Order: sequence, then structure tokens, then C-alpha cells
Amino acid sequence: MVAHLPPSIKHLLTLRNPSARPSPKLQNLHGVLRRTLQDAKSRNAETGWLVLTTCTLLTVNRPSAVGYLYHFVTSPDTNNIHARANVHIAHAANKAALMRESALKSTIFVGVPRVILSLAALHEALDNEVKAALRTHSQRNMMPENVESTLLRGKALWNSIYTPHADKLHDKLGSYHPDFISFIIQSYGSVLAPLPGPIRTYSDATSVIDSHQGNLSRAMGSIVGMATLRSEGGVGPQLTSHTFGLLKARYEKDQNQEDAWLSSDEGTEWVIRTVDEILEVVSAEVQDDPVRAKL
Repeated sequence: MVAHLPPSIKHLLTLRNPSARPSPKLQNLHGVLRRTLQDAKSRNAETGWLVLTTCTLLTVNRPSAVGYLYHFVTSPDTNNIHARANVHIAHAANKAALMRESALKSTIFVGVPRVILSLAALHEALDNEVKAALRTHSQRNMMPENVESTLLRGKALWNSIYTPHADKLHDKLGSYHPDFISFIIQSYGSVLAPLPGPIRTYSDATSVIDSHQGNLSRAMGSIVGMATLRSEGGVGPQLTSHTFGLLKARYEKDQNQEDAWLSSDEGTEWVIRTVDEILEVVSAEVQDDPVRAKL
């Protein structure tokens, strides 16, 4: 049994910036959150704002900023976010559920490690009463009776995003590795697509008995993709695809007013510009330390 890392390996693991990046200066972070939320409120787009902000902070690997975001959106006084005495638990739980659902969906675009760090930071920031109000049972366990419906949901979302190129792209990705496209469709069905039932929005309240807690709409799933891919950089074709995905969400039946606006040309542009505004602040102070030690 290996109980300890050899010193040379332990030293190697300290190189090349292994730690999550710290939050930007809180004054700067608070300022951009306040400005962009006020803008979102003027457009009745607070749910989209919360989703894109969570995903942006997660992707640039600022877990502590994700925790700060939770305190910001749930505090009775956003100028004093550490005053938690009068937090409305049901509304705070709803916002926490939306944030952790956004983080879960981000796994498809940026992978598990950053999601773990941000979910851990969010969990640590939660008020105890809010933790008690969040569901603790999984709604995504694969069982014989739900496999077919999950795959159908995944394929429907795939077609919704990529039509008229859905079949061609499906076959192309499958040619890279026979299991690759199967993995994607399964992930779309189990994680990225909305779960069956009503969706939840920024102004809702929730409790532990809410079986649809945190459920994000089809449009919000595309905003997850856009925010993560825009923040990640270097993945232009995928960002373009999911931008088309948001624009095509306008054809979904029974959209609420927020999703209808977000999937418009104006709303989709707003999503990109808002992600960029947040990125300018949270990335401005990043200066990766060079590798100084000699191997």
C-alpha cells in the first residue's frame, strides 16, 4: 500500500499552477456582479444571468468566486453579503439549486475537475438551512425503465441544436471513436437536457420536497454551453454550434418570456457580451507564475 508520495513526485505536483485560482479583488467582483445583475433585471433575464455567471466563474476556475456569487444573490443587502440573519431560505435554496444544476451541466463542456472545485465551494458557502432544503436523492440514476426515455431525450436535444446537420455530425463524431457519439447522446439526455416536468427560474422558491428543484430550461442549457465555451476559449466551432442552439431554442413550445427573449438575436448577443464583461474582470488579475524550479 502506498501511503505517501515520494518527495520528488510531491515536488513535481506543486509545479505548473496546480491550485485553483483565487477570487479577483472582492471590490471588483462585487462591482461586476452588481452591474450585470442590474442589467439583467432591466431585461427580466435574471435566470439567464445566474446561469451564465455561475458557468463563467466555474470555467475560469474561481471556486471562491462561485461561493461569493451565492452570498451575493441570496443576501437581503447586497452591500453587506455576510449579514445572513434575514436570508429567505426558500428563495436562497432555489438560487443554490439553479447554480448547482448549472455547474452539473458544465461538466459536459469543461470536465469534472473544475466542477468538483466549484460545487465544493458552493456547498461550503451554503447556509445550513439552505443545505437542509436541497434535495439529496439523485434524479439521474440509470435504470432499465428509464434508459429509453433518456436516450430519446438526448437525441431530441441533439436534433434541436444541430439540425439540419444533426445526422451528418452524429456520424462524423462516431467515426472518431465508435463510443464517442453514444457517450455524447447519453450525456445530453441525462445531464444537459431539461428533466421532465416544470422548470425553475430565478424568482422561484423551493423546498426539499420539490421534485423539480433546479430544473433548467432548454434555453438555459444552451446558455451553459455558451458561457463555458466562451470562457474556455479556443473552441470556436463548438461555441458557434451552441450559439445556434440558443437561437434555435426560440422554437421550443411554451417558452416563458425570459427564454423567448434570450433566444432572440438581441438576447443571444446579450449573453455573449455579459460573459465577456464578467471575464474582463475575473481574468484581469490572472498572472500565471512561471515554472521556476529546475527538475
